[in-house]
Amino acid sequence: MALLDLSGLVAGYGGITAIKGISLEVDPGEVVTLIGSNGAGKSTTLRAISGLIRPRAGRITFAGKAISGMKPHDIVSLGISQVPEGRGIFSRLTVAENLALGAFQRHDGEVHADLDRTFRLFPRLKERENQLGGTLSGGEQQMLAIGRALMARPKLLLLDEPSMGLSPVLVETIFATIAEIRREGATILLVEQNAAMALEIADRAYVIESGVITLQGTGAALAQDDSVRRAYLGEV
Repeated sequence: MALLDLSGLVAGYGGITAIKGISLEVDPGEVVTLIGSNGAGKSTTLRAISGLIRPRAGRITFAGKAISGMKPHDIVSLGISQVPEGRGIFSRLTVAENLALGAFQRHDGEVHADLDRTFRLFPRLKERENQLGGTLSGGEQQMLAIGRALMARPKLLLLDEPSMGLSPVLVETIFATIAEIRREGATILLVEQNAAMALEIADRAYVIESGVITLQGTGAALAQDDSVRRAYLGEV
């Protein structure tokens, strides 16, 4: 059974319908990527999964449970964490305080171990543990946003444009870390405009255009698809 199952999902903002009946699945342990141009509906899809917007139609099922219309904090408690586009860190809190907020719903004894794991994944955050989030570089803020999401110990990690605004060197670093998180057993749904990097890391991929899924397959297969190469990989 798929860990995440979207069926006929329709959602949008005001009078705008951003996604128009999309269906996709994410199996346990997979990295699945959703690629598409600006305004295609990628972020809207993640926001609907996280409960930040209410679907207008269709079904979202997580671990066999219908979650359409649930409140965001209840969805987090089920095991879904999102790293939002733009990072969304708390600029006036320290790195340590931002990370602690990621675990705010947890009441187990493994929080400190997960903090150590986050610092192992992102040694730079350990160096800046007592530094205010707003004083970090863009790359460090992205590391902090991912680390904060991991502190919830999610069953499914939603990543929304993790490479946005970063230098090529930092993009490589972020994607290497995503690969490491995946090797540790995480399940990831990745929204990313850097299609080449996203397809390289993904088990499977979906192409979304104007709110509709137009193509799907393995990451390797879509990376070789002529239409994908022309539209998203900059090849003629």
